[in-house]
Amino acid sequence: MIRFENVGMRYGLGAEVLRDISFTLEDGSFHFLVGPSGAGKTSLLKLLYLAHRPSRGLIHFSGRDLSLLTRDELPRLRRRIGVVFQDFRLFDHLSAFDNVALPLRIQGARREQIAEHVEELLTWVGLEDRMNARPPTLSGGEKQRIAIARAVIAKPDLLVADEPTGNVDPTMARRLLHLFVELNKLGTTTVVASHDEQLVRTIGAPVLQLDRGGLTYLPKGLARTMADASATRNAQTEGPQNRSSGHQGS
Repeated sequence: MIRFENVGMRYGLGAEVLRDISFTLEDGSFHFLVGPSGAGKTSLLKLLYLAHRPSRGLIHFSGRDLSLLTRDELPRLRRRIGVVFQDFRLFDHLSAFDNVALPLRIQGARREQIAEHVEELLTWVGLEDRMNARPPTLSGGEKQRIAIARAVIAKPDLLVADEPTGNVDPTMARRLLHLFVELNKLGTTTVVASHDEQLVRTIGAPVLQLDRGGLTYLPKGLARTMADASATRNAQTEGPQNRSSGHQGS
């Protein structure tokens, strides 16, 4: 379980980019993270995958207060987290196969096991013919899929994905979302940041909605909430204020 308690975050001496953030991610849950550009989505993800510490407040990971972790404990905890970076962060001198294989090699997996899993996953994301290609020769969409394969191959406890479908077509986006859902069914807690509202509505998962550094939790998902908002607007249209404004126009 991951719990944020009144978390704030700022860079240097600047204003807070996240303010009073509180939420809980239960083990094995799936959440989308949404919000306009500049709302703080990437900053929140950095806190989740332990790239930064909060300026204030508490973050608990599996019952541990992150502020109390030692320098040796932090890298071990990070190895339990898979991250899909928006800028991919692939190693240009390694092939697609070797980039994806890295987490398994760090774990000490057997060569045969690595080959089987990497080939299976690259086939799933449609890159079975690009296993030996290096990142500089790949398109943005191909790099995106390699980054996703690398993030999920070791079946992490937590998967954090920053706009993972931003460089692929709608068909591949749905396929990749299905991959995240299947991994989630195996027990991986999953947080996917996305600006694609249609994709977010696809599975109706709970939503963390950021706006100007503040967070709103939408347990029913974006689809239900938008429907509720539409119903509210319709009710307001028929309400007393709107009827009186109609009289003003006569």
